[in-house]
Amino acid sequence: MSRRPEIGAMILAAGRGERMRPLSDATPKPLLTAGGKSLLAWQIEALTRAGFCRIVVNVAHLSEQFVAAFRDGSALGVKILWSFEPEPLEAAGGIATALPLLPGGPALIVSGDIHTVFDYASLRSRAEAMAESDSAPRVHLVMVDNPAYHPAGDFTLIDGRIVMEGAVRKTFANIGLYDTALFRDAPRATRLRLLPYFQRWIAARIVSGEYFEGRWMNVGTPEDLAALDRAFGDRASDRPA
Repeated sequence: MSRRPEIGAMILAAGRGERMRPLSDATPKPLLTAGGKSLLAWQIEALTRAGFCRIVVNVAHLSEQFVAAFRDGSALGVKILWSFEPEPLEAAGGIATALPLLPGGPALIVSGDIHTVFDYASLRSRAEAMAESDSAPRVHLVMVDNPAYHPAGDFTLIDGRIVMEGAVRKTFANIGLYDTALFRDAPRATRLRLLPYFQRWIAARIVSGEYFEGRWMNVGTPEDLAALDRAFGDRASDRPA
């Protein structure tokens, strides 16, 4: 019986959180709380429920607070591996720098400042196909409706494929599966934005996608954080177990 491939998991948590100031001056944005838990704790618990028991987290701003809060992750039933950045390296730079901590092959990479009920376990079959088939897409993105602050969206989803332009554009939910080999030649400890990589990968037709219409929020400002906290109070009975 063949062994199921190991699927890596990473949470991007190194950003400075400029729009969240002044709250993020003293506390890193992913450690700010809503519904009685930090944004990062909600993400770790969601990944753990989905079967990810080893999670890489990159940190920069006030990084010591992350370690003090979560240590090695054992209190949450998971092993956390910390990727320390002297300054935020943007998404692609953070992934490339953390690559030695991730298993080879596909990895689920999510932002530490989103909150969603999206089931990460639903991506396992896609990740396994990515690991086992050369013909499978090398990147898979979850897309959502455009929030008010981003009405133009990012990309277009057509028949399960991501393209750059189209009549109906959606917003990248900061939830993606990536073949980590795509970052193998990227420089470490260097600021690298993810968008130029997306543009190359989409042009090469190796990016698939799906649309998620459930609850999702990018918690970018103090007002967003307060709104999420209020929403937890309104939905006390339907929080994830």
